Amino acid sequence: MSELPVWLVDDDPGVRESLTQWFELCDLPVRTFTGGQAALDELRAGSPCGVLISDVKMPGLDGLQLLQAVQDTDDDLPVLLMTGHGDVPMAVQAMRQGAWDFIEKPYDPERLEEQVQRALERRRLGQENRRLRQALRQGGLAARLIGEAPGMQRLRDQIANLASTRAHVLVHGETGSGKEVVARCLHEFGTGNATPFVVLNCGAIPPELVESELFGHEKGAFTGAVESRVGKLEHASGGTLFLDEIESMPLATQVKLLRALQEGEVTRLGSNHVIQVDLRVVAATKTDLLQQAARGEFREDLYYRLAIAELSIPPLRERREDLATLFLHFSRQAAEVHQRPQREADGKLLAALGRYHWPGNLRELRNAATRFTLNLDIPFLEVASGDATEGSLADQIAAFEASLLRAALSRHRGNIQAVLDELDLPRRTLNQKMQRHGLRREAFCGQDDTGKTADDPI
Repeated sequence: MSELPVWLVDDDPGVRESLTQWFELCDLPVRTFTGGQAALDELRAGSPCGVLISDVKMPGLDGLQLLQAVQDTDDDLPVLLMTGHGDVPMAVQAMRQGAWDFIEKPYDPERLEEQVQRALERRRLGQENRRLRQALRQGGLAARLIGEAPGMQRLRDQIANLASTRAHVLVHGETGSGKEVVARCLHEFGTGNATPFVVLNCGAIPPELVESELFGHEKGAFTGAVESRVGKLEHASGGTLFLDEIESMPLATQVKLLRALQEGEVTRLGSNHVIQVDLRVVAATKTDLLQQAARGEFREDLYYRLAIAELSIPPLRERREDLATLFLHFSRQAAEVHQRPQREADGKLLAALGRYHWPGNLRELRNAATRFTLNLDIPFLEVASGDATEGSLADQIAAFEASLLRAALSRHRGNIQAVLDELDLPRRTLNQKMQRHGLRREAFCGQDDTGKTADDPI
């Protein structure tokens, strides 16, 4: 996030010049105004402002009047008032009106900078809260699809675009990457919970039973069919059918599925009665279906029917910037489930997590977090530690520093002041380090006090 500018309103050119130089030395962008009305007009026009500093005694719109007008325009904007004519009643009035602080001239520049930095942090928090509320109104995808890796941001955007449509979707992802979570997001942020969401794992059903599971059957249709049964396609009508491991579906069943989707109708085994169905299919695979089709192992025409849209879930090894957040999230969940105190992950552990290649993706990470919570050994850590010599010393130091920052930001849910206190860092230094490692504060603010989100995240 780019630094929001400090706005300085004062009719004294000497004050404007000296404060501008001071703020620039503090690496804070600043805009100056000679009067309150000009600043108010810019604010109402939507110009970005992090904190507004205003003199009280000014011709035209004075500081107290400007404060009131700002409160009516943008009540999240911190306003800091300065005056050489201040007294206790004026300070009390200003604070009651909602002023962030009240400083008398001559002021202490370092105290002023400290107050401005705190006010800027409050402003960022207010804006981030607004963004989070907006995300919740738009479906809360950030709470379900946790992470700020580019692949995750792209995935959330694609789901937000597709959720309200009825287009079939093919989801690509490795084992344990969260394909069912993506399917549920497409369903719940589209038609919602009022319509059915039906799951069928094609790889877990014996081939001879797949057709019965999909299309249903009548009593006596085959040996063991002691009663009629509704198939998954019929059951999911009006909602979503999630077909996991679609690559495992027998070819003969693929032909019948293709026809059912083309015609919008099914016939139960042992029946001649045609049943109309209207549903979206979200299919998931860990293989390349077109390569399977080239080998005669998957029907190409079914692929094109299912892959109206295609989504790809990045494997965990490609989103290492999200590891600390996800690990601590799973740890908090495990602590609640198993009624254990939450353990704090240190930088050494997080650095080891970052070196591991995570073949089991989120399922493996959740397992590791649960073991950690239960104070059990995590077998792969010894393997990860063996790779500790890879990379230059500078690279290893940078990775360790980044893991410490992620851990602190996750522990404190993005509370910058708490991170500053824990790591004993100046604010400017923390900003520089977060920027260097591509860490954004809002990535750590999407969890509640228990670490729980709306559903299992990916």
